[in-house]
Amino acid sequence: MLLLVSLFGCVAAVGAVGTHARLSPEAILPASAESVRAEAVLVSRFGAGEPHLMLLATTSGSVDGQRAATSGRDLTDRLAADPRTAWVRSYWPRHPAGLRTADRHRALILVRFRGDERASRAAGDDVVARYTGRAGPLRVSAAGTFAVLSESDRLSERGLHLAEIVAMPLVLLVLLWTFGSAVAALIPVAVGVLAVVSTTAFLRLLTEVTTVSAFALNITTALGFGLAVDYCLLLVSRFREELAREGSTGPAVRATLRTAGRAVAFSGAIVAVCLCTLFVLPLPLVRSIAYGGVAVVLASVAGVLLVVPALLVLLGERVNRLDVFVRLRPRKRTRSAEGAGAWYRLALWVTRRPAAVAVGVLLLLGLLAAPAALTRFGMYGDRLLPHFSPVARTSQEVRAAFAATVSDRPSVVLLGPGAARSAEAVDGFARRLSRVPGVRRVDTVTGAYRQGRRSALPPGPAERFTVGGATRLSVVPATGPAPQDGLTPEGSRLAARLRAVPAPVPVLVGGAGARLNDVEGVLADRLPPAVGFAASATFVLLLVFTRSLLIPVKALLLNALSLMATFGLLVAVFQEGWPAGVFFGPRGAGVTDVIAPLMFAVAFGLSMDYEMFLLSRIVEEHRRGASTPTAVATGLQHSGRLFTSAAVVFATVTASLALSDLLHLQVVGTGLAVAVLLDCTVIRALLVPALMQLVGRANWWLPGARTKDRGQERKTGRARTP
Repeated sequence: MLLLVSLFGCVAAVGAVGTHARLSPEAILPASAESVRAEAVLVSRFGAGEPHLMLLATTSGSVDGQRAATSGRDLTDRLAADPRTAWVRSYWPRHPAGLRTADRHRALILVRFRGDERASRAAGDDVVARYTGRAGPLRVSAAGTFAVLSESDRLSERGLHLAEIVAMPLVLLVLLWTFGSAVAALIPVAVGVLAVVSTTAFLRLLTEVTTVSAFALNITTALGFGLAVDYCLLLVSRFREELAREGSTGPAVRATLRTAGRAVAFSGAIVAVCLCTLFVLPLPLVRSIAYGGVAVVLASVAGVLLVVPALLVLLGERVNRLDVFVRLRPRKRTRSAEGAGAWYRLALWVTRRPAAVAVGVLLLLGLLAAPAALTRFGMYGDRLLPHFSPVARTSQEVRAAFAATVSDRPSVVLLGPGAARSAEAVDGFARRLSRVPGVRRVDTVTGAYRQGRRSALPPGPAERFTVGGATRLSVVPATGPAPQDGLTPEGSRLAARLRAVPAPVPVLVGGAGARLNDVEGVLADRLPPAVGFAASATFVLLLVFTRSLLIPVKALLLNALSLMATFGLLVAVFQEGWPAGVFFGPRGAGVTDVIAPLMFAVAFGLSMDYEMFLLSRIVEEHRRGASTPTAVATGLQHSGRLFTSAAVVFATVTASLALSDLLHLQVVGTGLAVAVLLDCTVIRALLVPALMQLVGRANWWLPGARTKDRGQERKTGRARTP
């Protein structure tokens, strides 16, 4: 078995080579989304669309000076002559006022590239590398989508290296302490490497047929090692227990697979089902996480159930060798005193005052979840960059100095020959658009409109607004003290109001706000049935595993409470910036990324993982005849150290991502770490025992099942008095 698995691992390692280069940096919306189709029409028919790069040229003198103008024209000509460039809008040589600041010290060059995402991104990276810096008297810096992506890739790679340097030694120490031997600690490392490598090879094959996001690889790596530690810890600990009882390796391995192996299989099924619900969402980024997540879960379960038993058969007693912390460990207790461990005493303390503990924990979770009421969903955009990043500084400078030129304007496109022929229809539609709340002006082929009235002649030649049977309307949003950002709730609501205006022909609405509105629309339509499916499938699997009707309901509700508390904490820290001055910079982002809550699919699966650790022993003790308090206390004594240690390992890996300078990695790393630590402490160690004590015998109620179990226990002679 080990030879076959090793051969498979070598083949997978070869197949995984070059995966990262084929992953997409930002694949959020599918090509069928309305905002994506609107952008495609603007680019193909009008030579417009959002620029990929914005080059800010700054000089100490005037941008109209001879040397500055010569350098600016030379830079513009070189960009325009590049065959990869679709169009260039520059202050030089025509000197449009919107591309120059009033003090004449700064001017702007907007660039868009040809080709698909990978080709245009490569062209943008090359332009940033070649043309930023000094250009004669000009100092050129970059902003825009591609500049943000390039900077985020650089910072992400640096952050991941830093996380590896910090996290790996800590994880190794936790594994050595938890497994009690260097030999046993290497088992989850081997299984984790096998799971991650095979999943990376699978993603490499998947890139041949669909778009796969680079973010999926980060999630897959963390999840693969987390599950490997979880499952290996459960099997190795149970093997040691059975080996001490049986005295022989073969029977101990078989007993381990009958008990802990069954729990691993059910747990893996639950985690995979939770991640499968992400397939319901037609967003490439989300489906990429689902592909990688489901693959790494199945690979982890297969690795644990195939590799670990084979290793245990070969190692036997040698699995306990090389305990580097042997002098620091307390002496082993005698068998008669095993029930009096710290976890056992904690469970009994909770079951003596269940109502007080339950109320206290629920109040704490409610307090943590309260900031979720302040949630403002949006997209981070360049907010994900740290304030000291040159791209972030340039982006802020461009937004402040060129608000009217580079603001996130919605674009409305009327399709069909009727839109081009009927000036009356275009006029009426433009008047209706200009009356939409949040719109300051609408520009189109028939004129400029304000508050339902035409206020000026067309702002440019007719070809700018009507081409090939399509008519374009440029919407200028109303602005407050700062330019409106389309990647905020206000931008999304404006796009929704524009889409609700009756149009004479088919219409497309694009822009940053429209993209956010498309993502929110997909989540609003598909997320409720996805959550319902995950909850139903998890309930059924837990029902089969526990043979109880109430325990699965309790598990689902407690997981939901834990995730809400985690989400509220993330909103307080990263959106509102309440403790940000100490930990995460000077202020919050102002919005919560609309994709961020989807990471809770991973957190929910891991929480169920720890639930299975606890339930497997509680149910086993109860079926042997123990009362509910004793079953809970004994189950917590046997599994508390396991799921706490597993959670600490996973939290160490994910929390190290918070060392990154990128906001979205900080959110994901902190969120997953808080979720698992909160779950393994106040939820599993306090709230679960309290609620099970309050419910009492009803925990085990299932029509027609309980009597059969008790009768079987009496027949087999396994029932015992605690």
